[in-house]
Amino acid sequence: MSAVDALYGYRGYATVVDLTTGEYRRDPIPQEALRSTIGGIGLGTWLLHRYAGPPVDYDGELLSHADKTRLLDSALDPENPLIFVTSPLVGTRLTTSSKFAVMTRSPLTGFIADGLSSSHLAVELKRACGDALVITGRSKHPAMLHIDTDGVPRVRPADHLLGMSTMDTEAAVKMEMDDGSRRPVRVACIGPAGENLVRFASIANDGGRQAGRCGPGAVMGSKNLKAIAVRGNPEADPPVAHSQDLRGYARDLSRRSLGAATAKYRELGTIANVSVFNRLGTLPTRNFQQSTFESAEAVSGEALHQTRTTRSAHCANCTIGCEKIVTVGNKSNRGQPTAELSARLEYESLFALGPLVGVGDPDAVIRAVRRCDELGLDTISAGGVIAWAIETAERGLLRNMEFGNGDDVSNTALNFGDGTVVIDLLDDIGHRRGVLGNLLAEGSRLAAERIGRGSESWAMQVKGLEMPGYEPRSLKTLALGLATTPRGACHNRTSAYDADFSPEVDRLTIDDRRGRIAADSEDFAAALDSLIWCKFLRRAFDDFWEESAAVYRMVTGWEDFDAVELRRAAAHIADLKKAFNQRWGWRRSDDTLPGRTLTEPLADGVAAGVGLTAPELDSMIADYYVARGWDGGGRVDLPATGL
Repeated sequence: MSAVDALYGYRGYATVVDLTTGEYRRDPIPQEALRSTIGGIGLGTWLLHRYAGPPVDYDGELLSHADKTRLLDSALDPENPLIFVTSPLVGTRLTTSSKFAVMTRSPLTGFIADGLSSSHLAVELKRACGDALVITGRSKHPAMLHIDTDGVPRVRPADHLLGMSTMDTEAAVKMEMDDGSRRPVRVACIGPAGENLVRFASIANDGGRQAGRCGPGAVMGSKNLKAIAVRGNPEADPPVAHSQDLRGYARDLSRRSLGAATAKYRELGTIANVSVFNRLGTLPTRNFQQSTFESAEAVSGEALHQTRTTRSAHCANCTIGCEKIVTVGNKSNRGQPTAELSARLEYESLFALGPLVGVGDPDAVIRAVRRCDELGLDTISAGGVIAWAIETAERGLLRNMEFGNGDDVSNTALNFGDGTVVIDLLDDIGHRRGVLGNLLAEGSRLAAERIGRGSESWAMQVKGLEMPGYEPRSLKTLALGLATTPRGACHNRTSAYDADFSPEVDRLTIDDRRGRIAADSEDFAAALDSLIWCKFLRRAFDDFWEESAAVYRMVTGWEDFDAVELRRAAAHIADLKKAFNQRWGWRRSDDTLPGRTLTEPLADGVAAGVGLTAPELDSMIADYYVARGWDGGGRVDLPATGL
């Protein structure tokens, strides 16, 4: 029996496809790499180190705009891999475990890009491709990658799919690949934004779910790859070591997943955050100029459930059902709803295309979210760059701004609160239409550097990634997490906000405990994202580390794996991420927050007058580096043998 055949929970290899030649191979993954990085984002980071090419070095602390643009553009080169990664839990039927990670180097940040999506595609990827699908090269013509039950990747023409929305692309591919069996093909695809290399384009799958942040759709588009269609062989499911024990645990966890710990997600979903955050003065509004929104009630989760037709939806193999699909039009005075006017709403999309751009009309928000999903745009970055553009226009800084060829950007139509303008801008961005569409498709960091005149201060991004819907000046622990997370301003790779929303700390002040709290919260997220569990399940565990280690033993049969080793693996994943960013030009100055956050106290809400200074942030960052065991400049010393 070979080492691969002896594995439980894993398949022991990655399928590597070169789109330039159309050839493929299966590369073994060492067992020590599987065990030390688990799966999902952890294993994906290890694979990025393996396939992303030689390291680069940049002298000096700051890069010029031209150098930064060249670095970001290199993420669109054929050598940058696009990696889909499963985990040992995929296929086990454990609740929320049908998830996969998408890994690449970001054309928006230049650093590590990692996304997660819950989807039936996860199971098919594991059956057809092993523990990961690694895509390199660039097709000469628009292509679709088709992998069927024989596990052989085939590159097919996709000219007929160009220009289609993500929804239409998925439907067309499924119809084309229908073999008359009862098992549908599962599809990942890009929309016009990915085709046009918008730096924050997403990858859609399974009826509109998105792997959105950091621009993986642009990397997919740069490879001339419109869609991936996968249908694996059920007989390829890897065995688990202790199936009877796992079934018993799965039943118990499913029961707990329907308890009080997940009630918020099952009832209102994450859109319940709007009213809570508004009350706490931590709802970013009009490009973070305010922390409360006067129309918050109109777009709150409670109001949407009362005034709009709303139904819950479940991700693949999930008992919670947090997704809320909301339909345009007041349900008391409209006719039969139409699918074209519905959108999946969660807090971040609602915040970014509502309060952040000053839009209080729920129908306008729903339409904007739907348009992002069709175009294949990350909703957070889309809302963030539009909010920057509106503020810049209202300050008069876009008028008569020429771009070398005589074209100029007009600011006459850009105002906070205009939902029609937002949707028009989304279309311009997704198609890179006109001077302004092209500018905003670059993301707020590059756009602000291009405009200059102080606009960098209100480009609300970290490392190039636009900020999520949490006000860092009134959530000091999360402020540290947003500044230091490797992929940029991200609330999903740190759970530091849990401390801020608890009695553990005073969220409006700082102290020397925050570095340790932020590091621990990142490790917790790394373990969740590598196993892969859904974060909304986190409070259903009695002891996350002990239970997760026990589940890992049940699946893999590695009986000496315990909670201590799981914690060690999570910390190792954090080191791997930092080491990857160092290879691609990370500097200490990248760990910071936008100028507005560090110079302007909050103007309204219960936290009015509260601010965060650069010295305060630097103090917390120094404590964080100590907690991580990195040097004073934030660098990790990770030898190649440690990968």
